[in-house]
Amino acid sequence: MNKKLSLLAAATALTLLTTQGAYAQKKYDTGASDTEIKIGNVEAYSGPASAYGIIGKTEDAYFKMINDQGGINGRKINFISYDDGYSPPKTVEQVRKLIESDEVFLVFNALGTPTQTAVQKYHNAKKVPQLFLATGASKWNDPKAFPWTMGFQPSYRVEARIFAKYIMKAKPDAKVAIFYANDDFGKDYVAGIKEIFGDKASSLIVAEESYETTEPSIDSHIVKLKGTGANVFVNIATPKFAAQAIKKIAELEWKPMQVMTDVSISIGAVMQPAGLQASEGVLSAGYLKDAADPQWKDDDGMKKFLAFVNKYMPGTDITDTNVVYGYTAAQALVQTLKQCGDDLTRENVMKQAASLKDFAPDTLIPGIKINTSSSDFAPIEQLKMMQFKGGKWDLFGDIISAETGG
Repeated sequence: MNKKLSLLAAATALTLLTTQGAYAQKKYDTGASDTEIKIGNVEAYSGPASAYGIIGKTEDAYFKMINDQGGINGRKINFISYDDGYSPPKTVEQVRKLIESDEVFLVFNALGTPTQTAVQKYHNAKKVPQLFLATGASKWNDPKAFPWTMGFQPSYRVEARIFAKYIMKAKPDAKVAIFYANDDFGKDYVAGIKEIFGDKASSLIVAEESYETTEPSIDSHIVKLKGTGANVFVNIATPKFAAQAIKKIAELEWKPMQVMTDVSISIGAVMQPAGLQASEGVLSAGYLKDAADPQWKDDDGMKKFLAFVNKYMPGTDITDTNVVYGYTAAQALVQTLKQCGDDLTRENVMKQAASLKDFAPDTLIPGIKINTSSSDFAPIEQLKMMQFKGGKWDLFGDIISAETGG
């Protein structure tokens, strides 16, 4: 009898321990609690890259929608977003404020290659996730050296390789003029193109011209490049300068094949300011659905996106790809936080961000999925070529995956 009682007592004690274990499994780091998750962000709401400011506004609206739906596992998102004017010293100041004063759980989708480079070492020293960065520099995919940093969109180098392969195939007699931003973003692209051109780089590339983001106009660079006799123009510029380049090429009546980074494919922020006629025929590659394109009108994901915009951002210009981008990134963060369950430690967030399997946000082109692992911190590594025709982007060809070399 005593043996039975002691077994029963042991079983009861075990049950109690297990139950307490379940309750005790709620784990929190700074910025997370039973009721909220504090998410930090820095964005270029002013300055030379202010066209991207809408990304932060979209993410803010998306998190409001999530909070209205009850939050993530019952916790509300407290989104704190500051303007850094796309200026690295200002970024350092704002990120320190987020981490040390606001005590955020993580910093999400902060914008810009030069700006985020300025705080990468700080983030990793502090062990605060620098998650889903809004920059395609390939260096964000370095889990060994920087385990607290992860990019989001396809890396510039991946995209550049795809473009280089396309140029070689579509224009065997290519004389390529490369116009690029004189920073990591621009240099990454140039490196990707040269990787594919290989031994032929010196004969294929007839000119490389860089610009500074502080320049008011880049017209003189375009005039110089036209003079080289190039028949392919690779436009590696942020929205304002990409639009200036397209416009100037049209004014000069220069007719090269134009390939432009997907950083600047926004119809509202680039193609319209450049002029729709001037933009006709420009090539790029994409991974996001275009909300203004009727081909997606019956698409379930796009219906969800439009319902969100109508309710939470009425009057927003849906031709601006940055709105779709912000929605996509926010959805990826919500998925990551859902996967964390009640273990809201910074370490677990990075673990879950590195365990996304075939996750397809509403706004990715069908067939393109988010996949990450502990050794692969590049969430999106697939693209589809497209051409600007009749005021919209037309997708063509197959989805090209970076893993297979495209």
